[in-house]
Amino acid sequence: MRYSREHKQETHDRIVKKASVRLREKGAHGIGVADLMKEAGLTHGGFYAHFDSREALVIEAFAYAMDRSMEHWRKLTGEVAPEKRLALIAESYLSTLHRDNPGHGCSIPALGAEIARESPKTRKAFAGKLDEMIEALTDTIPNMPRKAARKQAIATLATMAGTMLLARIAGSSELSDEMLKAGREHALEGAKRESTKATMLKKKQN
Repeated sequence: MRYSREHKQETHDRIVKKASVRLREKGAHGIGVADLMKEAGLTHGGFYAHFDSREALVIEAFAYAMDRSMEHWRKLTGEVAPEKRLALIAESYLSTLHRDNPGHGCSIPALGAEIARESPKTRKAFAGKLDEMIEALTDTIPNMPRKAARKQAIATLATMAGTMLLARIAGSSELSDEMLKAGREHALEGAKRESTKATMLKKKQN
């Protein structure tokens, strides 16, 4: 039976969506192609009708996951005051809900260490999406020159991702909760400090 182009695209998208969840749950090498296809309700033999390689699927899957993270940030901050956006993202990111649901969370703490050991092609694709995430965070930082805001966005993302990684290592425990709290406070203190510096500099210039 021949399927329409639309049906093939829908199937392709379903595989990517399912794979993005399973890869974040199990790791880049924690689940095989056969299992990924089964998750999508398809046979192993149909894999190469949609992807040139397993690497191609991994790249699409983590790109999909990172796009969903950015979409979540936009929805979360869409109707709040600009100065409250970064705080809202940090609080949502460094939460027990995010910690306990890696399959539906950010790809950086879930897959970052593994991606760092992958091929140059995979790392380049991941880095591209990482830069998009930094730009998305930069957009949430008001009253600051773009260069300074981007610097703060990088620091905040590094703090959030690193904190989440450590919190997951510690599991659901008091230590893990302590890490999440410390990470939230540090991320927000940095943003406030940079914002204050920017305000003072602007006053001096005026």
